[in-house]
Amino acid sequence: MDSTPLQRALEAAPERPSAAKTVPDREYFCFKAGDLHLAIASEHVLEVVRSGPLTPLPKVPAFILGVCAHRGEVLPVLDLLRFLGKGAVRIAGKTRLVVGVSGNYVAGIVADAVTGLRRFRLADIHPVPITGSGGSEHLLGTVRPDPAADIILLLDLAKLLHSARQRAVPR
Repeated sequence: MDSTPLQRALEAAPERPSAAKTVPDREYFCFKAGDLHLAIASEHVLEVVRSGPLTPLPKVPAFILGVCAHRGEVLPVLDLLRFLGKGAVRIAGKTRLVVGVSGNYVAGIVADAVTGLRRFRLADIHPVPITGSGGSEHLLGTVRPDPAADIILLLDLAKLLHSARQRAVPR
């Protein structure tokens, strides 16, 4: 008995490749502040805007540069370099604010340059080295996308914003 065209096609079809194992990864928004390459989980970034005029506030820690108007709200602007004890940013014409959110906390973070969205495999994320220089409690880990690239520090935005609020608002 002759086989039907459908049966012949099925017999001639190549073997179906087995489903490849998926590699868990996570998307991060990457930017630079001074010499640091930083990243925040993309779900915590609302948008990136040009830095506009800032209104300084009296009696706040030095890492709070002031506030600015953003979509009808008052947005505190943070200098991560000062917060982490790594220097200070300078606001220039190309300076951007990364508008980050975690729960009820929203803040603008000064970025010298935005490098964009990147996906990092979870297996490539390394723990933060213990240096004793402070600031490491606000990091989730580090990643080096390739051997020639700089190390990217992955920020724990929820912990960072909570800590910044505690330092700024005396109880």
